[in-house]
Amino acid sequence: MALPLLPGNSFSRSLGKEKFHKSQHWDYCNKIAMLVGEDKPGIGGEPLCGQKLKPKYTVFPRGVGSDAPSWVAFDKQVLSFDAYFGEEVPEKNQELYRIRHCKIYFYLEDDTIQVVEPQVKNSGIPQGTIVRRHRIPLPSPNEDQFYTVDYFNINTEVIFYAQRYKIVDCDQFTKNFLRKLGVRLNPPAYHPEDPYTRDRQKIADSIKPLRPYERFDTLRQFLEYDGHVLRFYCMWDDTESTFGDSRKLILHYFLADDTIEIKEVIPVNSGRDAVPLFLNRKKLPKYAPAGLYQPGAITDRTVLNVFGGLVGNKGRYILDNRKTGTVHQEFYKDSDLTLGAVINVWGRKVKLCDCDEFTKEYYTTKYGIKDFTPIPFKAPPPPKIERKFPPYTGFGSEEDSLCSCMSLLPQPPQKDFKKFMEKDRKGLESNLLRFLAKFITDDPIDKDRQFIITYFLRDDTISVFETPQRNTGILGGKFLERSRIKKPGQELFKSEISEYFKAQDLFVGARVCFNGHNFLLVDADEYAFNYMEKHADEFPMANISLILNKLKAIGEPSSREIKQIFAATDPEHTKVIEYNPFRNLMVNITGGKLSEHEIMTIGRYYRVQNEFEMDINFLLAVAQEQLKKNSFEYFGQLSATFVYNDREKCGLLPHEKCRTVCKSFRLPLADDLLQALLTIMKMTGVGSHQLFQ
Repeated sequence: MALPLLPGNSFSRSLGKEKFHKSQHWDYCNKIAMLVGEDKPGIGGEPLCGQKLKPKYTVFPRGVGSDAPSWVAFDKQVLSFDAYFGEEVPEKNQELYRIRHCKIYFYLEDDTIQVVEPQVKNSGIPQGTIVRRHRIPLPSPNEDQFYTVDYFNINTEVIFYAQRYKIVDCDQFTKNFLRKLGVRLNPPAYHPEDPYTRDRQKIADSIKPLRPYERFDTLRQFLEYDGHVLRFYCMWDDTESTFGDSRKLILHYFLADDTIEIKEVIPVNSGRDAVPLFLNRKKLPKYAPAGLYQPGAITDRTVLNVFGGLVGNKGRYILDNRKTGTVHQEFYKDSDLTLGAVINVWGRKVKLCDCDEFTKEYYTTKYGIKDFTPIPFKAPPPPKIERKFPPYTGFGSEEDSLCSCMSLLPQPPQKDFKKFMEKDRKGLESNLLRFLAKFITDDPIDKDRQFIITYFLRDDTISVFETPQRNTGILGGKFLERSRIKKPGQELFKSEISEYFKAQDLFVGARVCFNGHNFLLVDADEYAFNYMEKHADEFPMANISLILNKLKAIGEPSSREIKQIFAATDPEHTKVIEYNPFRNLMVNITGGKLSEHEIMTIGRYYRVQNEFEMDINFLLAVAQEQLKKNSFEYFGQLSATFVYNDREKCGLLPHEKCRTVCKSFRLPLADDLLQALLTIMKMTGVGSHQLFQ
């Protein structure tokens, strides 16, 4: 198999050097620089003394191989040879010579060579890189040339800077590479051993250690359980000691090395020092029956006294290989830690009461334990001391006076800013509930007076305005300034905050007392009804579900009579009844158990709704507002399109046709708003082209 010949590598240089040697270069002749030719022969074509002419032709055909440079074609390709060299040792009697083994690396990309000697334990010789990587010249008299791959083969010798290296073998990649070059490999040579190193190894193998070390393999356990920690919640009952109490602890068991760490849960304001750990991470020993061991009783090795004090006070000690006097100490394992178990932590009885989910899963998987009922160990919380405030003094508001008792530096009372932002006026949403009210009195003059009660949802304030009436002699206007109103019947000077009227207290039929004036709410505006029905979960008087359940409980015993009464009021079977007769019937049936507002809610829920009962002016205002915000200006083109599609010139288009035209112009209106507008225009007979004019 032929190897590609690359320009710039050792093979191309050694096989096709005629081009290189024909080129002239600078040199000195008689101390004068001039252009000379290395292959230029002498007079008559005869070679000069010591001159070696290079062959003009190679054995390889031209054009064979890749055109890539050698540093690309042979990148990271290295030939490795096993070699050795010998050196004399005249200064020692133990050895006369020394055999040193090494590796010779030949880098194909640039013909550099490196010699590395492997490290030998306790050799005392500086080892490692013997010859750094560079191009090594051939020995004299060819020092002007460098080593190439042609000079390397098994069972041959190379000389690097007067040091002779014997190549004995090479790796498989090197063998394959040399075979591709056409090199016939020699058989591997004998690999001699260093006699001194061999003798030392024999001595080391024959010596038995006086102190044998026992190896315990803990790497597997570490690799398998590293980062796995069992957690137990413990209690140490120290109430028997002076000023002692129960202490909460957290025990961590590290499965990687069977060590235990304990932390103490220090309560707030307990007066104890916040130490980092109650017990540092270590193996926790179990106590022996006799108690603690004395220092030095537990050791890794034990010794025996051979003489036993028979020869004076001297003794002869040898290593106890049989471990006759070894004290075996037991440590806590994961099998010893179960809920309810009591462990001895250096004299402290610690009880395991609970554990985390990982610990439960671990014990279920390994030991099959499924019962992890925690043991109650937390003391009941102390009774909360009720905070008592002094009674209201009458100066300022109750909230302001209470804030002066909450902190050393009085702060103004905080307002509900979130409620203020949610219930403030937004566009068409006024968030005001208005009710029509009258005095509850027998006075003929005050009996006919009418009041408008306005409830502001954003801050729970109430204002009362009296409507002016002609020829009554009473001036209308503001009757009660806007403020929060207390409910009647409360003690004035008390510690608790007084109760104020809420929105749920105001409904049609309610009787309220504002600062000594009794009012009866007789009606409400449409916005108040709609708001209360929309937020039925906050207003039970407008919750149709609660009202129907209440009505069902009242009228279920006499349901047949109720049906007959309603049938009698509708002799023509129209299934429609006016509100006033309906109200009177509901009052008679329920016996006054339903309020006026609840009856009105039922009537509003079951009223006959006109399908096209819409305010066209309101819909047009909303549509124009949306068109203005989106800068829609194609009204002329839209109207012309409507006129064009009106083939019969009747001024009306079908509903779907109008919707298609509006969608083609991408009208920025919601679908429900556009549907309502088109329906109104159809019922009123307004032309489609007049819709957006």
